[in-house]
Amino acid sequence: MAHRYRLGPTPDQLSMLARHCADARFVWNLALEQANCYRPGRPTPGSAERSRQLAEARRETWLGSGSSSVQQQALRDFDQALRNWWAGTHRRPRWRKAGIDEGFCVRDVSVVRLNRRWATLQVPKCGPVRFRLSRPLPARYGMARITSDRSGRWHVSFSAPQPVFKRAPTGAVVGLDVGVVATLTTSDGQMFHSPGLRPGESQRLRRLQRKLARQEKGSKRRDKTRTAVARLKAKEADRRRDFIEQTTTSLVRDFDLIAVEDLAVKSMVRSAKGTIATPGVNVAAKRGLNRAISAQGWSMLRRRLSDKAATCGVKVVAVNPAHTSQRCAACGHTCAENRKNQAVFGCRDCGHEANADVNAAVNILAAGLAVTARGGTSRHRGPDEARTQPVAA
Repeated sequence: MAHRYRLGPTPDQLSMLARHCADARFVWNLALEQANCYRPGRPTPGSAERSRQLAEARRETWLGSGSSSVQQQALRDFDQALRNWWAGTHRRPRWRKAGIDEGFCVRDVSVVRLNRRWATLQVPKCGPVRFRLSRPLPARYGMARITSDRSGRWHVSFSAPQPVFKRAPTGAVVGLDVGVVATLTTSDGQMFHSPGLRPGESQRLRRLQRKLARQEKGSKRRDKTRTAVARLKAKEADRRRDFIEQTTTSLVRDFDLIAVEDLAVKSMVRSAKGTIATPGVNVAAKRGLNRAISAQGWSMLRRRLSDKAATCGVKVVAVNPAHTSQRCAACGHTCAENRKNQAVFGCRDCGHEANADVNAAVNILAAGLAVTARGGTSRHRGPDEARTQPVAA
């Protein structure tokens, strides 16, 4: 994980930070262009050759006025990205775009604490840059990464291991069902809703987006409107992250076993527009559903849940979500007609009625207990349909 803090640079430091971002982005894209030119019998430059070419370019071009450590680290990051891609753990390195991928790394981290609220980070060619101590500093500093988001805010992140979560065993277990109306529903009936923008903020966002569509690309007024949109989006993302952190902390503190759905969220939000030859159907409806799913932060919620559970021995079990919303938690009867609508579940066999999300969460818990040999039944059609994802303590 990373410990992130808000930077407070001076106007002079802002220009140099932006220069470092541009240099790192240029070096990365140039290395990617060389890698894309690979052909059998015509290998592209290796790591050592790229470093030699960078040193030569610094002597003869404008790159020499920038920071060598920032540019060299951009090459190291690219080399690591290639290794991750070859290992199959990450996707292929992509182009970095101005205004979107704004960031660079500081290798030699030097932090000086000024008081209980502020500290400084030594940045090449910028000197000490202040940042707000919104949380305790990590015990050991890894590499620091400075980034700028689309709303113009600057942050610094220190890579550090997840802190150990202190808790006492409770013996309680829970199943979690995720959704769009209720972000998270537990098997004991609790519902958690991810906070988004307030009604007035949502109305202002729609008004700004319509205004943005009418404005001329490249104009200063359009840039101003785009920044206003980005600030509202950043506010929404901040609230979602805060909700996820608080909710996952509460779940890990209260339960010894947590059963979750093994969802392929990336596939679920894939576009339905199709191709020219085979155009998709209900494209607008699917686009709206994709946005609603993305706004819930399911992947982040599961990742943070696993990160915190791994430090304190809490077991997180991922089970196949197939038919959990159609299966009766009382008798096990499964059919699509059991789900009367989004909120109401009514079993056609035994007459059991419950909230549809709570019923699904109970089924998820039963599957999690079955595959961990703690009792219950998965009610799945095959042994491979319930997959465990134990989290190492």
